[in-house]
Amino acid sequence: MKKEILYSLKGIYRENFEIEGYSFGGGEKSACIVGALRGNEIQQLYICSQLIKVLKELEAHGAISHNHEILVIPSANRFSMNVEKRFWPIDNLDINRMFPGDAAGDTTKQIAAAIFESCRGYSYGIQFASFYMPGDFIPHVRMMETGYQSASLANLFGLQYVVIRKPKPMDTATLNYNWQMNGTNAFSIYTNSTDMVDEKSARQAVSSVLRFLTRMGILKYNNHSGYIASVINEYDLSAVKTYDAGFYKRLKEPGDPVVHNEVIGQVIDPCEGFVKSEIISPTDGIVFFAHTAPMVMSNEVVYKIIRRMHE
Repeated sequence: MKKEILYSLKGIYRENFEIEGYSFGGGEKSACIVGALRGNEIQQLYICSQLIKVLKELEAHGAISHNHEILVIPSANRFSMNVEKRFWPIDNLDINRMFPGDAAGDTTKQIAAAIFESCRGYSYGIQFASFYMPGDFIPHVRMMETGYQSASLANLFGLQYVVIRKPKPMDTATLNYNWQMNGTNAFSIYTNSTDMVDEKSARQAVSSVLRFLTRMGILKYNNHSGYIASVINEYDLSAVKTYDAGFYKRLKEPGDPVVHNEVIGQVIDPCEGFVKSEIISPTDGIVFFAHTAPMVMSNEVVYKIIRRMHE
């Protein structure tokens, strides 16, 4: 394992801000794995730490195939993590909306440029990502429909679902999109949690990456085959919204089956404590995403349901 500083920014009143990369093996640029780009991505950082631990052991036992290099960047935003801010705290900008970056631009664009320069040219790019809404997912692989995506490759992670979504204009400045535009097969992996460590889904994420790297001939590693993934489009997910604002009581977890007209949540009046409204499932299916914040606004998405799919 080689540890190197990919980017450094001089600190005035604190230690220097540094982005570190951990490389394994050597030769052809085979796989780049990126963890926390945002300050609240605790789970993503934890997954990378566990992956680095395993890769270090595998390298020591000669389990990385000849002429293959793996780069892991566990965190690109320790500054935000230290002060408990989701985005870059100076100007509240999202580093994952700054790619491919600009080495002569403002700080977040410089950081994005340094990351992209380090991780471009790899055959496969894997990002442990988080959603813009607070909530839990069924662990899955997500890809953007750019014309360069490959659902068959995404199946090799062995997770239950592969989600394909059409990129919006703001998505063109993300790492995943720019990886694809520069010839890298890019995948985003989502787990059950973001700002808390979920051991079970973290282990599942680590296993899925090791499984993928093994199937691509980058690692020599034995693990179980995982799932045969169901490929779904994001527009096939049924969004369930609230009618009222207040305290939110979740009645279903990701992976739970639901039926049409079933009560799956409640909104409780924040002052008087009575149930203001019930959240009803609009379809038969399986809960894919479930909101986690203790309070909700009216017309807020609290569930996403995969229609007509059962365990």
